[in-house]
Parts: sequence; C-alpha cells; structure tokens
Amino acid sequence: MKHIIIGAGAAGIAAAKTIRKLDRDADITLISEDTSVHSRCMLGQYLSHERNEETLNFVPDDFFLSNRITWISGEPVGQIDPDSHRIALRSGEQLHYDKLLIATGAESVIPPIGELRIAKNVFGLRNLSDAQSIVKNVATGANVIVIGSGLVGMDAAYGLLQNGINVTVLEMADHILPLQLDNTAAEAYQRLFEEHGCKFLLGEKATNTETDSNGEIHSILLENGMKLPCDAVIVAVGVKANTAYLPADILSERGSVNVDNRMQTVLPDIYAAGDVTGLSGIWPNAVKQGRVAACAMLGKDEAYTDTYALKNTMNFYGLPTLSLGMYCEVGDETLVRESMSVYERIVLKDGRIQSILLQGNIDYSGIWQYLIKNKIDIAPYRSKLFRLSYADFFATEQNGQYCYR
Repeated sequence: MKHIIIGAGAAGIAAAKTIRKLDRDADITLISEDTSVHSRCMLGQYLSHERNEETLNFVPDDFFLSNRITWISGEPVGQIDPDSHRIALRSGEQLHYDKLLIATGAESVIPPIGELRIAKNVFGLRNLSDAQSIVKNVATGANVIVIGSGLVGMDAAYGLLQNGINVTVLEMADHILPLQLDNTAAEAYQRLFEEHGCKFLLGEKATNTETDSNGEIHSILLENGMKLPCDAVIVAVGVKANTAYLPADILSERGSVNVDNRMQTVLPDIYAAGDVTGLSGIWPNAVKQGRVAACAMLGKDEAYTDTYALKNTMNFYGLPTLSLGMYCEVGDETLVRESMSVYERIVLKDGRIQSILLQGNIDYSGIWQYLIKNKIDIAPYRSKLFRLSYADFFATEQNGQYCYR
C-alpha cells in the first residue's frame, strides 16, 4: 500500500515512524517544502547560534534510509485530486497514493499593516528558512522590532539579544506572553529580558509603516503617534493552517482541516495531523496526532483524545515556567502561593482545577496534568492543594469515580 505524508514536522515524522513500525512492507513517501528536518521549538536557539541545522534535527542522520522512506525535500505540493488519489507537486510531477496524510503545519500570520506583507526586511519565525533569513540579513547591532510577545515572539527576542542585536518588543496586551502567563509571572520574565537590553512597548498597536527606496521598512508607526525606527521587523502575532493547496471540502470555517478523533477528514483515505488541524498546537500533541493518523491509515482503531488543555513550558534566562490550561480561564476561585523563588497559581471551577501556572520550580508537574485531564474533584485535598503528588491518588476507577487515598 502506498502511503504519502506531506510535511516533515513532528506529526509527519511520527506518522512515518509509526507506519514503518507497524508495517515493514509499506511503501512510504514523505514530501516536504523544508529541505531539512528541524524542531520549530528550537528556532530561537538558531538565532542565538546555540544550535545549527544539524542540532535542530530531531531524527537520526540515517532515519529515511534505515526506515526505507522516500523523502522528496524542497518540493511544495501544488494540488490534491481526491477522486484519482493523486497529488501534483509544483514541479509538475504527479504521485499516486492509497492513503494520504496532510501534516503541513501552519504559517506565520502577517497582518495587513502598512508594507508588512511585502517589505524585504519583514520576517516570520515559523520554519528554519525563516530563521536562516533572519541570521543572514540582521547583523549584530541592528535595531529589530518584534511584533507580538507570545512564545514565538519571545523566542525571537531571546535569540536576537544573545547575538548582540537591539530588540524592542511591541505588544497590544498589557503584559507579555498574554495567553500563557498572568501579570506576576510575565513581569518576572520582563525584568529578566530588560536586564539583557530588551525594550518593551505594552498596550500599544502598530498602525502603519514607513518604507525606503529599497523596499525595506525603516519605521513602525504606532496608534499613539510614536514612530519606532528599525532595521528589520519580526512578526509573531499568530499562525494559520497551511492549506492553500487543499480541497475546500475538508476545511473548517477557521481555515484548518476538519478531522474526527482518528484524524480522518471527510474525504476517503485522506488524514491530517498537527497544526494544520487547528487542534492543540504543541509538540507532544502533534506527535500523538501523527501516531493516531498512522494507525488509522493502517486500519487500526486508535483515537486522539488529548484536547483537554493547552500546555506550554518555557525557560528564559534560567527561570522555568509551566502553564497548563488558559491562565485567564474564568473560574470560581483563584489560589496563589508565592515565595522569593516560586510562584504558583491555581484556578478552580466547581471544585476542579481549570488551570495551573508554575514558575521557578516545575518539578513533578505531571500531577497537575493528570488532575485537569481527568477532572478530579480536589475538595478532599484543599488543605494540601499545593503539595499534592501522585501518591495522594489511586490510579484506578470504580463505578465511574476516581478513588482517593
């Protein structure tokens, strides 16, 4: 059976590995616009020169050879024909598939502000090619504006600062990392970044740009009338599913690919996994989606169920942080414990944990994921909530109820 996987990210690679593990005779072809396998989570470290193309690679050098996977790299897909079970590459080559997995991920959103979408010195940070362009075109000592202070934006800022580049972060929210952190945790990171030379403009919005005769932006204009000079701009305001070549039948109103819990689309023999589906966009979940899709492509009944929470970990300047769930999620009660070195914040609703934010010490944090995922009633443990561990719970279930010690 001929399996084609489009995309060499976490989901695509996981699917290829799973198919080969379960079917030693399967014909597997992986197609990617990328010319190298790389971890998108580590691109900030490429900017800082802590990693290079080789150390960004998360598969062994002989991965494709040893697993007998044909890799067509540097080849964008132009079209999919579900009726004939064929895909066409932009080069004109056509390939037949029995089962097809779409794992092309997402691409940076560039807002229609001034010349951001067409200027030569504006970059996203989604793929290795983006990071390579930044390193090639942004020299030490340059003034760079990072628009957006989410994880990608702060990764970019960190990497640039490590390389001696002057960074100003522009953010519409009143604190950085607004989807992951509250003001207290965000301020801790902001202080660290400022100590390393980063400048912040919070609660501010870009409205226009000024461009020179070379087609490069030299200033960003803000809603408050301020003008920010710059040599380059990195835009990190979000991503959108990479679906330009896909049939409209399989797309949701949000523009991502609709899938069921087996990662099957509405079209026969076409599956999707990873960021292209719009599901929880973190690395472990993309890997799980790829594995589930691979099982389904082989006719095995597996289901993807890990959509319960958004999980992010970060560690800037030696300060580790875990955010599990949306910190701003409305609940009945918020509990905080803070010391000189640790900050913990729990949001409760109906006696169950909605979200947890840990900063300074994230050891043994798996218990919080367990409690949120399984919607455990923690009422019996209110007096020791911040000291819970797996030892406090039986891992068994009786009559639909979890049993406590």
